[in-house]
Amino acid sequence: MHREHGLSVRLKLTLSYAGFLMVAGALLLAAIGFFLVQQEWLRTNESGKWQQGPGVAFVRGFAPLAAWVMVFLLIFGLLGGWLLAGRMLAPLDRITHATRMAATGSLSHRVRLPGPQDEFRELADAFDMMLARLEAHVAEQRRFAANASHELRTPLSISKTLLDVARTDPYHDTGEIIDRLHTVNTRAIDLTEALLLLSRAEQRSFAREPVDLSLLAEEATETLLPLAEKHDVAIETSGDITPTTGSPALLLQLTTNLVHNAIVHNRPGQGTVWVRTGSRPGTAVLTVENTGEYISPERASTFTEPFQRGSERIHADQAGVGLGLAIVKTITHAHDGTLTLTPRPDGGLRVTVELPAD
Repeated sequence: MHREHGLSVRLKLTLSYAGFLMVAGALLLAAIGFFLVQQEWLRTNESGKWQQGPGVAFVRGFAPLAAWVMVFLLIFGLLGGWLLAGRMLAPLDRITHATRMAATGSLSHRVRLPGPQDEFRELADAFDMMLARLEAHVAEQRRFAANASHELRTPLSISKTLLDVARTDPYHDTGEIIDRLHTVNTRAIDLTEALLLLSRAEQRSFAREPVDLSLLAEEATETLLPLAEKHDVAIETSGDITPTTGSPALLLQLTTNLVHNAIVHNRPGQGTVWVRTGSRPGTAVLTVENTGEYISPERASTFTEPFQRGSERIHADQAGVGLGLAIVKTITHAHDGTLTLTPRPDGGLRVTVELPAD
């Protein structure tokens, strides 16, 4: 948007300083002049003689001096105001430079304003913090885009290879090719849907309504019960009514992802998953805990990163797309909640989701 050029802030401050100094000087000179006129009136009344009016004496004696004083104050105010304004606005120049650097894509530049903790320092520190978060967000988005491209390229490459085989070798088992294409395309569709769900949660483009986490936990466990039986994993669900506010579909997806991960990343046979819901003052809590192999805290902290899979020993058709806990994290943050991953001492993982209570 085009805007007309106006006076700079430095010039405005300079004129303000000079104007204030001129007004203060004029008031001071007026007070002095009034005092001198009053003294001359007193002297005239005491002598009883009228020789010269006090106004004439003031004009001839004091007015020229006052004029020179006002000229001096004007020059001094302009020069001093210009220097003071420049010194006061110097931090803004550094912030402006950092802003222009950021606009060109250089997010690593920081203001790092020295000096005492004043308003400019607080502004510079807040700007540096914003740049740091923006840089981290951009880096995360670039990493996510690269990983997503890699994950999508794999099934597309496999599909292309299978189609090439079917075209060049007409005697190849077409049923096998169709089955493999179906598996690969299903994985690509799942990945695409997960990416869309992740984007929707990040944008918070959903309506909020009352939700009971205990009902969502029951629905998720019932849906995944055949998978748990297949893996010989027992599911124990407990908890009271746990009201919160949010998107039922997204919170159900969150719960389903947690239970699914707890089933798949478990002991190979005779494993257990605990799903608990409960409330604390102002907080609705969902906890999903599972047995499994030992997990270090450092490794657990990476599970919410996109395309990180919790176990390398599970089969490819069970590994998912590596976005399960990343989606859980995004949905939790979209609902103004917190997500905590804690390794169990005996192996496995405890995931706690805390949401604002309804």
